[in-house]
Amino acid sequence: MTPRNRAAAVNTFDVVIPEKLYFRIGEVARLCRLPAYVLRFWETEFPQLKPIKSNTGQRMYRHKDVENVLRIKNLLYNEGFTIAGARQQLRGEKDQSILPFPDKRAPNLKQISQGLRDILAILSPRR
Repeated sequence: MTPRNRAAAVNTFDVVIPEKLYFRIGEVARLCRLPAYVLRFWETEFPQLKPIKSNTGQRMYRHKDVENVLRIKNLLYNEGFTIAGARQQLRGEKDQSILPFPDKRAPNLKQISQGLRDILAILSPRR
């Protein structure tokens, strides 16, 4: 591992992603400590990275995209995967996710049920 990669290895897990809907490529590059050209290249190599483009053509990364960038960076720089190996590893991780709501903030069934009851009460004719 080169000294540059060793420095990257230390910082990959220290990143705090701000609570924003979208990030521009420059913000992601600063957060992840990567050049923007690396992010653009990774978009061509990893199907998990698909930032949307604004009307002006700017790449807009979502929170999940930034998490994927950090995961890819960890696989390539810290764990020593090749690009093909990292792509295969990410594909395998995707296949193992069985929960329909992987996000921890997903509502539970009681909350959904209560919400539906509230809507039904609003729509029901009053007696």
